[in-house]
Amino acid sequence: MNLIRQLESKAREIRRAVVELIYQAQMGHIGGSLSSTDLLTVLYYGIMNIEPKNIKDPNRDRFILSKGHSVEAYWCILADRGFFPEEELKTFGQFGTRLICHPNNEVPGVEMNTGSLGHGLSLGVGMALAGKRDQADYRVFVLMGDGELAEGSIWEAAMAGAHYQLDNLVGIVDRNKLQISGTTEAVMSIEPLADKWQAFGWNVVEINGNDVQEIYDALSSVPKVPGKPTLVLANTIKGKGVSFIENQAGWHHRVPTPEEYEQALQELA
Repeated sequence: MNLIRQLESKAREIRRAVVELIYQAQMGHIGGSLSSTDLLTVLYYGIMNIEPKNIKDPNRDRFILSKGHSVEAYWCILADRGFFPEEELKTFGQFGTRLICHPNNEVPGVEMNTGSLGHGLSLGVGMALAGKRDQADYRVFVLMGDGELAEGSIWEAAMAGAHYQLDNLVGIVDRNKLQISGTTEAVMSIEPLADKWQAFGWNVVEINGNDVQEIYDALSSVPKVPGKPTLVLANTIKGKGVSFIENQAGWHHRVPTPEEYEQALQELA
């Protein structure tokens, strides 16, 4: 089996784990976790230089989940990769757990706590700038939701990333076009999105964010333009993989019923 087939298979496996995690915990953000699963899978199984054994290596790649509420796919992948025991997934969302509903840097492999939307890219700019000044080889990947692009801090960070010529910084937008209260364009229009990032001095690559081959091709060749940060505009489907969840704003953080849970697992088999 070639790498792309392996990544596609792994993404299906992770989607099933996400549905199981949310159903068992009776909480979680299912729509955005499913839309970003392919992106996270390619990053963690095909692109980034990060392993449980090298989480303190100064030259490890860094990842920040800026859309921290979609943590479920992240937890499932970190457990599958061996950063913490898979058995611990059963504690997700429970009192006293490390696996809270946003990234928590008490968990091995998590660089920064996130959850306050709009802050992740600023953190990434700082990490990437430190890497440049230390003459280190690592890259910084920041996964953002499209809803958080209404936050002004995103655009301050975008301006700084270009100003400091951070070609070791890769921003990824999970462009599923939905947020908790409706479509992004109805809540706060952000188009023309590619033009805006280009105007802020970023090299922009637009892809199908649920196509593993396209994701891999985009992320395996960064930096694409020396002296410029890269923005991967990943067009995705919220709730990807489960027919009755796809493109439904109401599934931003809804929990499946027992019948829906069984149907979802069947579709992801």
